[in-house]
Amino acid sequence: MKFSENWLRELVNPALDNAQLAELLTMAGLEVEDNEAAAAAFDGVVVAQVLEVRKHENAEKLNVCKVDAGLGGEPLQIVCGAPNVAVGVKIPCALVGATLPGDFKIKAAKLRGVESFGMLCSARELGVSEESDGLLLLPADAPVGKDFRDYYQLDDRVLTLKLTPNRADCLSLGGIAREVSALTGAAATPVAITAATPSHDEKRGVRLAAGDACPRYAGRVVRQVNAGAATPDWMKRRLERSGIRSISALVDITNYVLLEQGQPMHAFDQARLQGEIVVRFATAGEQLELLNGKTIALEADMLVIADDGGPLALAGIMGGQASSVQVGETRDVFLESAYFAPAIIAGKSRRLGFGSDSSHRFERGVDFGNCRAALERATALVLEICGGQAGPISEALAELPARPPVNLRVSRVARVLGIALSGDEIVAMLRKLGLGVVQQGELLTVTPPSYRFDICIEEDLIEEVARLYGYDNVPTRPPLAAQSMLKQDGKVRPALVVKLALAARDYQEIVSYAFVEEKWEADFAGNTAPVRLLNPIASQMSVMRSSLIGGLVSTLVTNLNRKQERVRLFEAARVFHGVEPTQQPEKIAALAYGPRLPEQWGAKSVRVDFYDMKADVEALLAPLTARFEKAEHPACHPGRCANVIVDGKVIGVLGELHPKWVQSYDLPAAPVLFELDLAVLTARQLTSAQSVSKFQPVRRDLAFVVDDAVQYQTVLDAMATAKSSIVTAIEGFDVYRGAGVPEGKKSLAFKVILQDTQKTLSDSDIDSAVSQLVAALQQHVQAQLRS
Repeated sequence: MKFSENWLRELVNPALDNAQLAELLTMAGLEVEDNEAAAAAFDGVVVAQVLEVRKHENAEKLNVCKVDAGLGGEPLQIVCGAPNVAVGVKIPCALVGATLPGDFKIKAAKLRGVESFGMLCSARELGVSEESDGLLLLPADAPVGKDFRDYYQLDDRVLTLKLTPNRADCLSLGGIAREVSALTGAAATPVAITAATPSHDEKRGVRLAAGDACPRYAGRVVRQVNAGAATPDWMKRRLERSGIRSISALVDITNYVLLEQGQPMHAFDQARLQGEIVVRFATAGEQLELLNGKTIALEADMLVIADDGGPLALAGIMGGQASSVQVGETRDVFLESAYFAPAIIAGKSRRLGFGSDSSHRFERGVDFGNCRAALERATALVLEICGGQAGPISEALAELPARPPVNLRVSRVARVLGIALSGDEIVAMLRKLGLGVVQQGELLTVTPPSYRFDICIEEDLIEEVARLYGYDNVPTRPPLAAQSMLKQDGKVRPALVVKLALAARDYQEIVSYAFVEEKWEADFAGNTAPVRLLNPIASQMSVMRSSLIGGLVSTLVTNLNRKQERVRLFEAARVFHGVEPTQQPEKIAALAYGPRLPEQWGAKSVRVDFYDMKADVEALLAPLTARFEKAEHPACHPGRCANVIVDGKVIGVLGELHPKWVQSYDLPAAPVLFELDLAVLTARQLTSAQSVSKFQPVRRDLAFVVDDAVQYQTVLDAMATAKSSIVTAIEGFDVYRGAGVPEGKKSLAFKVILQDTQKTLSDSDIDSAVSQLVAALQQHVQAQLRS
């Protein structure tokens, strides 16, 4: 909600400066997101009137003007090139010595041989507007000589509130003024609204065919309006400072009432309507061209305003082009003011791909008790600005939302907030907000008004008490409670330990949305049936993730776009699998891209590869031992991908990103990544004592020649099945192809450590253990011991 501070102070003017007012609103739960000046700084500009205009002798596009700037004495001579300068117009004039936005100083000068003592200004030159087609023309009653900043109220501030969805009552100046009055005790002066006396008896019938969706609809015919009338400058300024562009007088009036009263409104061209107005749901095949130029196919759950000729507007969202007010053509208008149920409007804007100020309010809840008052306010502005004759109000009513009373216990307030407030103090606070309160001892019965949809339970009222009392006034007291050590399961380690282990290996944690693009699921998980969201917050966040890889790749792209050459990322979070009931296992995934080590003089720059990531996985799993078997995965390179297996169970995948995704996501090179079940990493075996052998270990290096197709893991598995109890470790340290090794073969070299805890190993013990290993390899993979 964006608004002018000066406008607010016309409704309530507390003894607070701008900074204090912003702090007050923020601490009351109405966060001030932005607080900026209404216009750039400048000085020396006054309201002036052009008395004479003649052509410049030496320049075809310049004029020499005589200007009354209210200084007394002779008029100023000013050379001006604006196309709309004319005798009698009133304009802002920068005097000699003035400083305009951008530190532009005005000096006396000669332009093509003619002296000029000042500058006639456009709106853009003063920083008042981005658009300018000449001088900024002021009303005829603008006082000559008055400081332009004062006249145009430029010493104003524009505040932007970041409202939470439950505070729809503050989406208007009237609502904000009510809050400020309650918070400060300053008297509020709401806009006086007087019912218009009908000048004719023409009415248009109104019927509710969907009373649950629209329980209140009111409208009136206003005849003989001047749709081309100029919007007053004061209204334009307030609209512009609220982020709304001035369009035409009738449209501006409805937007003004929306900001002032919080009631969205619409004006139909009366001559384009046929028969009675009907509020109904759309039927199959109907279409509607909206004011934004888009033609939409209406769906059965879309509420429309219609007449005998078909849909006129998409209820609560946007009017239709066919029945819109046309400047220069429209003579009679039908003004609409209605209440639409939030559940009917919610989600429609996101589905259509556009929203409006009206839908923003209706889907949060509009004051259904203010419809007629807002219609009277709009009528008064139309008659004042556009003229015309007002008719009687047509209104249709169904069952309005119930506002059931809520009970509040005084003792509960003290228990939750930790402050002792009497029942009378709480009653006084709540009544400041316009809440109806009946007190019976320590029990308060509160009836929420029609503009407070967020008050439903006792805790809502306690929150209101806390806001009015002041969060910063709540005393800070240390907790008084018995504390005891909590039991910890020795078989589970915290997820934080796993995260710290990754951080120690140079990875940085990210947190990404669980809502992802459907394309990510297909690309990185091969998931063609993801869990879909019924009401996604954005079109590119329509499904729930079943893999963390998409978020890592997206974050990598973001980092590369910002010139980060070395990226290490990880995320630990839940994923969602579309089975009944939906499974939500926790995963941990990591991605590495760029050089293995940061740029330095001590080591050559080598790109991180599969085996670097494999080492990270093994470090995370320790003391567990993992097997790695060749695999295929939608996200990974088919020849550089492996399943990670612990205790015979696949717990995840490790590999290099598939080349087609490298190309599709515009990556310079392929990152390597893994994704594992977090539960396996957080589980741990209880520590068991084991004696350390006092006898010397023995090392034997064995090299075997095997077929090129034989996998390293297969060789390790064969040796593991045959090793004796004295073989404590088997580790590969070399792979060789070349001279001395036949074509189609390779040499794998292993380090074998042998040790006994009871005695020194003899040669026969060692030879027997080694022979068992050699025999096993000869039998399982036809390996030959290399001489």
